[in-house]
Amino acid sequence: MDGALFWNASTEELKKGYTYNSQERKYACLLCGEAFINGVIYPIEGNQYDAEKAVETHIKIQHPPIFEFLLGLGRVYTGLSAGQEELAKLFVTGHSDKEIVAQTGANSPSTIRNQRFAIREKYKQAKVLVALVELMEEQSAQHKKAAKQDKGKYESSELVDFHLSATNIDERYAITYAEKEDILNRYFGADGKLLIKGFPAKEKRKIIIMQKIINDFETSRKYTEKEVNNLLKRYYDDFVSVRRCMIEYGFLGRNGNGTEYWVKLAHASN
Repeated sequence: MDGALFWNASTEELKKGYTYNSQERKYACLLCGEAFINGVIYPIEGNQYDAEKAVETHIKIQHPPIFEFLLGLGRVYTGLSAGQEELAKLFVTGHSDKEIVAQTGANSPSTIRNQRFAIREKYKQAKVLVALVELMEEQSAQHKKAAKQDKGKYESSELVDFHLSATNIDERYAITYAEKEDILNRYFGADGKLLIKGFPAKEKRKIIIMQKIINDFETSRKYTEKEVNNLLKRYYDDFVSVRRCMIEYGFLGRNGNGTEYWVKLAHASN
């Protein structure tokens, strides 16, 4: 799915797991990108649903509960420690502090209350940060409107959104659209074929190229190692190194014995 779809969603849309585009008249699942057109009736498991009910049903059937999905994004996005994540799972079920102490072996109910307080403070900080960033984006957009580059397509400082399963988010992912286009033009021809056979060593180039390659994979199926290799061979002879990078950077998931591979949820395609 398009990473921008997820990141551009409002808090309420994130809680629901889907968004609505009034111009295109479609609902889109934020977890995988599947779209449902308004006015179309969708048959799902023997029932007929309109678009909004269909996307709600799709999420219930195809994906984990939204709370679990968001929590599963990990500390890099939630800001919660492993211990706080476990407590959040108990908080959401309505357990009292005493019950949580009994289940977790915590020292006392006050320990749990302190953790509740810490999570609430993170929530307050997040709300203020959201407001600050939105104001920053809105006001900077006004100043940059006249300075758009590349025939007005992208502002050179506008950053690319990446897949939610990205690992070790750091400066490697601080890539602008201008940088992305330069990298793709350098490595791929107009027909989409590679111009350079060697997998680049520079991190930003690797990430952008893998972001393009992952779009050849279907999000709704499992792949054998041979199938993954055959897809990657279209790009590089050293498909083993590329496959390892795709796993390391969170584009692909793999089971313990390496017999099954899959696209990790919410990869970016923009």
